[in-house]
Amino acid sequence: MKGIGIALIILGCIGVLMGGMMFGDIGIAALIGAVTAILSGIGFIMVNKRLPA
Repeated sequence: MKGIGIALIILGCIGVLMGGMMFGDIGIAALIGAVTAILSGIGFIMVNKRLPA
């Protein structure tokens, strides 16, 4: 789960950069998706810390 969380955070950061380069509504949609990926990645890492190994 930690690997999935890190991958989502990396993809989210790349998505924020790409969404910043886009114009109009598609840029806003890309930014929303990227922020969602970052938040999901943070959630996966938090859950991984709380679950017993």
